[in-house]
This record gives sequence, structure tokens and C-alpha cells, in this order.
Amino acid sequence: MKTLRIHPHLHDVFGEEQPLVYLAAILLFGVGVAVVFAMAAFPLLAELAWWRTALALVLVLDIAAGCVANFTPSTNDFYAARPRNRRVFIAIHFHIILVALLVGTGISAAVAVWAYTIVAAALVNLLAGRSAQTFVGGLLLAIGLTGLPLLPGLPPALMAVSGLFMLKVLFSFAVDHYRTVPSRDGDASKNGGRG
Repeated sequence: MKTLRIHPHLHDVFGEEQPLVYLAAILLFGVGVAVVFAMAAFPLLAELAWWRTALALVLVLDIAAGCVANFTPSTNDFYAARPRNRRVFIAIHFHIILVALLVGTGISAAVAVWAYTIVAAALVNLLAGRSAQTFVGGLLLAIGLTGLPLLPGLPPALMAVSGLFMLKVLFSFAVDHYRTVPSRDGDASKNGGRG
């Protein structure tokens, strides 16, 4: 599979190299979700200034593309080797609040989604190198997704993006899917890890 070396300024997004087919899938998914969001939220977006709509759509694209990018071995390995970067990445993710502020609805629900996601992701990140990490991440994601329909004032388009935000930060990103770092008990990866 043909791979592309990634520019150092984009390592935090794509890792050090990515297969071209993965890059295409990441970008197509991100753009596709932004288009679907625009169609589903059209009544809300039509009333906004163009720059608010554009910025909201860029953030939605980032959330969606990140869901896929974080599952790639390259991005996973980049952060597995840099635990501090992973903690910073988790801490700075407040995109869902910005999207809600930009579209002017679901703000308190977005804050609740953000708070749950960041706390859960931090807990999952504390399990780095342990076999329970994937299970705990999946469990906390399932709990969060189950709670989404219970949040008042969350339009369907924003609910979908909230689910993707949880997936991106809490499971796709916070879990070391390929076990590229040795576990705390000293065992190497049983899933074909390279470290």
C-alpha cells in the first residue's frame, strides 16, 4: 500500500506517515459528515452569519475526520510514544462546545457532553499499557452514547456530532489500539504491536 510521509506540522493529526487510501478515507469521511450536518442543521445554519456557519462546519469536519485518523496505526503510534502529547490533546478538545455556541443551540447539553467525555478520556488514558483500557474505554463510550438522547435541547444534528466527539476523544484517541508501548506489567502487545 502506497504511503505518504506526513509534514511534521501535521504529525499530531496523522502521525508520521499514512497510506494514501487512509488519508482519502479520513478526508472523505470528514467532509461527508460536514455535508450531512449542514443538510440536517440547515434551518439553524441559514440564520447564522456565513463565518459562523463556516467555522462550525470546519469543526464538525475536524471531529469526524479525527474519529477515523485516531484509529490508524500511524496516529496511534505517534501518541503511544508521546504520552504527554496525548494528555494535552485530550485537555484541549472543547470543539463540541464551540459548535454549539456557533450554531446557538444545545449549549448546556454540549457542555455536559464535553465534561463527560474529557473526564472519561482522562480515566481511560490512565490505563495506558493495561489490557483493561479497551474494555473500559468501550464501556464509558457506550454509557455516554446511551445518555445522549436524554440530554434536553440537543438537536439531532448536534446529537450526531456529539456522539462522534465522544468516539473521537474517549475511544478512538484515548485508547492505545495497537499496544505499541509495553504494558505496565511488562508484557508486550498481544495484538501485533511494534514496540
